[in-house]
Amino acid sequence: MKRICVIDGQGGGIGSTIIKKLKECFGEKFEIIALGTNAIATSQMLKARANRGASGENAIVHTIKKVDAIIGPIGIILANAMMGEITPKIAEAVASSSAKKFLIPLTQENIVIVGLSSIPLPHFIESLIQENLKDFVASL
Repeated sequence: MKRICVIDGQGGGIGSTIIKKLKECFGEKFEIIALGTNAIATSQMLKARANRGASGENAIVHTIKKVDAIIGPIGIILANAMMGEITPKIAEAVASSSAKKFLIPLTQENIVIVGLSSIPLPHFIESLIQENLKDFVASL
């Protein structure tokens, strides 16, 4: 079975929203692994029905070596993002992973992604599902 991991930090709100939508649209077509930068984020993603979950730098760095896709906010590839929860090791491991990365352009950092319109999270997630994941899942 193919594995998709969702990475989030802080309260896990973005990750849990993504996981709920993935389960709604795809059911059990793949395993969803929740990787939180902290236990609260992981707990919230597990409540959203992720199949498995783990927390912390080592769990993230170790687990993403074994997944087919990574989903999360763009901050997961930025060292010290999410108020420092994304360590340089996490950012490097995610950016260097051979897994397909689906990054949602939401950030609290002092970064502007030029040419990107400001839309609410549910619209980004709908775009993720309809324009990107449907083809990815079909290829599994």
